[in-house]
Amino acid sequence: MLAGAAGASAAALPPTGAAAAPAPARAADAFDTLRATWRSLILGGGFDPAAAPYATRLAELGSTARRLRTEMAPADGSLWPGLGYADPEPDTDPESYAHSENLQTSYSRLRTMAEAYAQPGTGSTGDAALRTAVLTGLDHLHDQAYRAGQARWGNWYNWQIGVPQALLDIDVLLYEHLGAARIAAHTAAIDHFVPDSAVAGYTGTSTGANRVDLCRVLALRGVIGKTPAKTALARDALAPVFPYVTSGDGLYADGSFIQHGHVPYAGSYGAVLLGGLALLFALLEGSAWEVTDAGRQTVSDSVEKAYAPFLFNGLAMDAVSGRAVSRGVLRNDVRGLHQDDHTRGHGIIAAIALLATTAPAAERSRWEAMVRGWIARDYYSPVLTGSALTVAQLARLRTLAAAGGERAPEPAGHRLFAGMDRAVHRRPGWAACLSMASERIAYYETGNGEHLRGWHTGSGMLYWWGGDFANGQYTDDFWPTVDPYRLPGTTASRKALADAAGGAWGAARPAVEWVGGATDGVYAAVGQHLKGLSSTLTARTSWFFLDDAIVCLGAGIQAADGAGVESVVENRNLGANGVHAFTVDGSTQSTAPGWSATLTGARWAHLAGHAGYVFPGGATVKALRQERTGAWSAINKNADPTALTRRYLTMFFDHGADPAAASYAYLLLPGATAAATAARAADTGWLTVLANTGDRQGVRVPSLGLTAANLWTAGAVGPLAASAPASVLVRETGASAAVCVCGPLRDGAAIDVTWNRAVASVASHDPSVQVLSTGAALRLRIASGARGAVHRAVVRLG
Repeated sequence: MLAGAAGASAAALPPTGAAAAPAPARAADAFDTLRATWRSLILGGGFDPAAAPYATRLAELGSTARRLRTEMAPADGSLWPGLGYADPEPDTDPESYAHSENLQTSYSRLRTMAEAYAQPGTGSTGDAALRTAVLTGLDHLHDQAYRAGQARWGNWYNWQIGVPQALLDIDVLLYEHLGAARIAAHTAAIDHFVPDSAVAGYTGTSTGANRVDLCRVLALRGVIGKTPAKTALARDALAPVFPYVTSGDGLYADGSFIQHGHVPYAGSYGAVLLGGLALLFALLEGSAWEVTDAGRQTVSDSVEKAYAPFLFNGLAMDAVSGRAVSRGVLRNDVRGLHQDDHTRGHGIIAAIALLATTAPAAERSRWEAMVRGWIARDYYSPVLTGSALTVAQLARLRTLAAAGGERAPEPAGHRLFAGMDRAVHRRPGWAACLSMASERIAYYETGNGEHLRGWHTGSGMLYWWGGDFANGQYTDDFWPTVDPYRLPGTTASRKALADAAGGAWGAARPAVEWVGGATDGVYAAVGQHLKGLSSTLTARTSWFFLDDAIVCLGAGIQAADGAGVESVVENRNLGANGVHAFTVDGSTQSTAPGWSATLTGARWAHLAGHAGYVFPGGATVKALRQERTGAWSAINKNADPTALTRRYLTMFFDHGADPAAASYAYLLLPGATAAATAARAADTGWLTVLANTGDRQGVRVPSLGLTAANLWTAGAVGPLAASAPASVLVRETGASAAVCVCGPLRDGAAIDVTWNRAVASVASHDPSVQVLSTGAALRLRIASGARGAVHRAVVRLG
């Protein structure tokens, strides 16, 4: 059902297709200044449009705009063929969602045309015919859909964020050609769909990144309509975004970022929040509406606490990008851009660079050094030619890089994010990220037809990348081609699951509490009480993050679904034609696609160009090579249906159907040579597995002075004991040792920890740690709290 195409408001607009007369000359006011600032922010400046890479990008922009103008065919219910936006009857999903998406796409196309008109070097700069086409399209969409009094349908986001953001950008770019009637009509439409009440409460769809997006709409609505109250409201409505949260959406003190209540989202919604705030801070700086709230320091702190930890060589780790990982190439993307971990990373880097322009000198210096480092290291998808960056973002980053200065290296160390069940481990030459789920954090998020098969991504998926290799592992069409039942690091049932199993918007969460771990900032013990999605599978899985290895243990693996259960050691994307050598105990295996084998008594394996794998005491492991074909449209209804094929090398423990008490143990050595892997396997004294049962798991690595354990129930592992479930890590360094404890149940109960090792005294301890005794053994009482925090004491050894 369409709105009337000849409504009263349409009559007030300039004749369709005609350019409105510019307003009479007058002195610029504060809103003219803000409008000019926004124009500069979205178009960029200080670049030579005839120089690379701008010339190519601008020419592509112009070509795309001219094609869109040619294809534009205003009709009842659409502006472009195939992009119908009529209100479906009845207003049901998915048709209504598709139509609201099409409406947003139509405005986005007009924005592309407007940018081609405004940017230099597009071949259509200042083209009156292109400008007329944009104005014609604006009038058509206003009269038929996006107007005051019109009921909305489909996805709320399109009406309150997607469409108005595109419309307001167009209004800035073509302001002098709009005329008073169009401006009034556009601002009235935005006031209708985005009333002040949209930010009256910090709840529902008005939290986190969504709140920032709404404030952007309100701020620019105030600028275009010259309405001080709207811009002031936008500034003030940012206030609830700044404080740390302890549940729900927003930034957490430990660096976690959550959206949709239960989904880790620093790489997607979090990136929107950061980028939106960077733009608003820059827009309003120095004006009467400058953001002076002291709470904005939380945002500044988040750069190094919440975003940088998930950036590696320019990519943003997929473990915190939610359903965005399934987008690949979207059908309605006029440029056909490939969305992936690198493009998401580049967007965050650009946001940090912009935020730095309004930051104090010390923060600006640190952030710009980090940005230059990421730019220098992203060999797989060079940032400064990044096709997904806007010309404005590209200009800012190239200017920053050209200015020279420090390039911050990738840091080394471990970060636990208890607020979102994630862990990041960094060592010289590689990095890893672990994704888990609990009653607090979803297995995965699906919604709007996206990420339909991300079922097991929260079941202990272990991502890793090399410093100068394998940075395209998840970039190169991994998600549509990987076996979704065999994600690396996971233990999962082969029970068939329907697309979007478990429910939308993070509804699928396991009824478990023990998820988390302990770290001293260098090494870590992390554990997950695993319950399978829509299956009876349960298990206890642990990861011990060390210098050059990750020790992976699993035990108590059981299920009763009549389906097989597997623990996946590796599932490596070898690209379209990869033939990487695979060696087991010194014997090279076949490189033929379709090869498979059961490796009985295997002690070590090596995949050339990637990693080594060690199986303490030997193990029976299955391995196979596959050519897997899939399409982005199979995991995202909005994506491209083109068939893609990638080769994989997979290793897994096959626990069989309905295992009763299965287990596994292996070491992952990223970047190790075959010789180093064989040597580690031969050095049986390097690692001692102290326990690997459904009650407790632990390891001892003498060369690192490390003893660590995850106790699923009260008990003892080697020299460590706890009176309640706990994760404990002890690292001896010379005459001292650090003892780190976490109560992953987060029930606030006290935990008594004993280390049966002679301790002369306690040098320091957190306020949450009480020293019960020293001497022949150390006894501590931990006030564990409810946030999954790590509690630390430093002792002098006896």
